[in-house]
Amino acid sequence: MMFDLAVIGSGGAAFAAAIAARRKDRSVVMVERSTVGGTCVNTGCVPSKALLAAAEARHVAMEAGRFPGIRADAEDVDFAELIGGKNALVDDMRSGKYVDLAKEYGFDIVAGQARFADEVGGGPVLDVELTEGGARRVEAAHYLIATGSAPWAPPIDGLADAGYLTSTTAMELTELPGSLLVVGGNYIGLEQAQLFARLGVRVTVVEMMDHLAPNEEPEAGAAIADVFADEGIEARTAATVTEIRRADGHVVATVDGEELRFDEVLVATGRRPVTDGLNLEAVGVATGERGEVVVDAHLRTANPRVWAAGDVAGQAQFVYVAGAQGAMVADNALDGAERTLDYSPLPRVTFTSPAIAAVGLTDAQAGRQGVDCECRVLGLENVPRAIVNRDTRGLIKIVAERDSGRVLGVTVVAEGAGDVIATAVYAVQEGMTVDQVARTWCPYLTMAEGFKLAAQTFTRDVAKLSCCAS
Repeated sequence: MMFDLAVIGSGGAAFAAAIAARRKDRSVVMVERSTVGGTCVNTGCVPSKALLAAAEARHVAMEAGRFPGIRADAEDVDFAELIGGKNALVDDMRSGKYVDLAKEYGFDIVAGQARFADEVGGGPVLDVELTEGGARRVEAAHYLIATGSAPWAPPIDGLADAGYLTSTTAMELTELPGSLLVVGGNYIGLEQAQLFARLGVRVTVVEMMDHLAPNEEPEAGAAIADVFADEGIEARTAATVTEIRRADGHVVATVDGEELRFDEVLVATGRRPVTDGLNLEAVGVATGERGEVVVDAHLRTANPRVWAAGDVAGQAQFVYVAGAQGAMVADNALDGAERTLDYSPLPRVTFTSPAIAAVGLTDAQAGRQGVDCECRVLGLENVPRAIVNRDTRGLIKIVAERDSGRVLGVTVVAEGAGDVIATAVYAVQEGMTVDQVARTWCPYLTMAEGFKLAAQTFTRDVAKLSCCAS
């Protein structure tokens, strides 16, 4: 049977493309060599955020005393039970949102390793080594590579021999370590560090750049460093791990010449696209410096019948990007739509507590682009919602074009920052000015009001406003 679309992988991009194709009444087959559902549901967003929510619940109980008259406590963590609950949640979501959904939309998921074969009769084909034995040939009008990414570890002396955790394997532990070294202070490392610290683990984070969250505004990194210090998490920035070894049942890490001992080490230094075993060269598909599949703006490879979407295509590694790209590939491949995506107003969130959320350009990025910009930073001590929450740790920063006042970028460090940034996405996307944001309706006693207040700081001192004045 000749399919309209053959999809390699079964994550966010893969399912978005398959569903979009089936809604066009096109035939689809999907090939998955591992667990159906990809990173997000199995080892990424769903399990990590479930565990972060659990750790947050314990932390809230332990910190309840910041409200006068409130007393609470948190017992020791039954980590094995916590992981069991996480696994049950993942199993349910994998069944409901992936396996059962494929049946509902009417496409098969073939278990096996797909490999492009030399073009036969003028077109590419897939040879699939079936998981249960045997082989199957798959032919399609178009092929989508949606194989995602996997954790990547830097070449630290001794690391491979010593063994280490990744964001995937750390969530498979059944017993909490007493101490943990986290190598990498970007979003995965920050989330994992706070998760384990709030479950009672002594945590140290090492980041080679000069501030945590190195891709975000330095003020955001400084704010999270202060939060980590409050919670007993040690953060070492502008620091390098040069060697890791095992000794007497511990991990011994050399950090800038100093030897530090931990029970475990978690490496969170990024992810790399997964393309091994696909035999891409057989169909003329190239890969880039980081192993990503090289595509054009329409997500087409050098082979006009082969496409790529999601993490493997080298764009921002967010599941909502993967989903949007998968749907776009279905339109472009099957309908010739020639669609593209605008990534400039793409939001990004680090789910620490408080969270870090941002959209658009940072101050430094605007400068590198030659944009004359003006910035304002509003501390949460000026935001009524944060005041009544009795937690004013955090800030809101706006980067605006100096002459026009157009909002170019926004960074929020606050509880609910991911929700606040959705408002800023519209401002950046629609080219709103700080004056327009400052005059926009916003409900009182919401964290989103902080964005409006930050915009007002371009023309007034908001500290001199009454609590509900606009």
